[in-house]
Amino acid sequence: MAIPRQLPNAITIVRILCAPVFLWLLLADGGADGPLRWWAAALFIVAIATDGIDGYLARRHDIVTDLGKLLDPIADKVLTGFAFIGLSILGELPWWITIVVLIREVGITVYRLMVVSDHVLAAAWMGKLKTLAQSVALSLALLPLWTLVGDWIFWVNGVLMTIAVILTIASGIDYIVTEVRAARAQRRNA
Repeated sequence: MAIPRQLPNAITIVRILCAPVFLWLLLADGGADGPLRWWAAALFIVAIATDGIDGYLARRHDIVTDLGKLLDPIADKVLTGFAFIGLSILGELPWWITIVVLIREVGITVYRLMVVSDHVLAAAWMGKLKTLAQSVALSLALLPLWTLVGDWIFWVNGVLMTIAVILTIASGIDYIVTEVRAARAQRRNA
């Protein structure tokens, strides 16, 4: 069965549009562990899960587009960036973590936009692993599971968040190294 050519990109755009709604739900009751917090976490989890769906549909039906390659990582960054910012506003995540992550994410995004006329910088495997680690760590941080299972969940989340931050930094370095090598190879071949 054929699907509309723009469906994966439409899913990606919906993910971007979910980000401000998610942030509002997270912050609306000042971080209380009530229904709005659960709804915020659920929206984040559903929205971040669509990352795999849009990519799968695009590859499966051979409708991968340059726009999709550009928008997909931006959607991830907007959604996870809002989650990092929201958790820091609530005092549940140190600001230095959010700042480190945002510098990496904004830096790579600006670079992608700068080189888009030359080539589309698609997500690399380490960037995808970083997004997965951030998604898991943020989902766990957003869900008020401590109300159900106790405070030990904070330790688990600390470990997962540390892994996510390490992968965020490492994948940023990987992008830079890959692009420098490609530029050198291009100059040699010119």
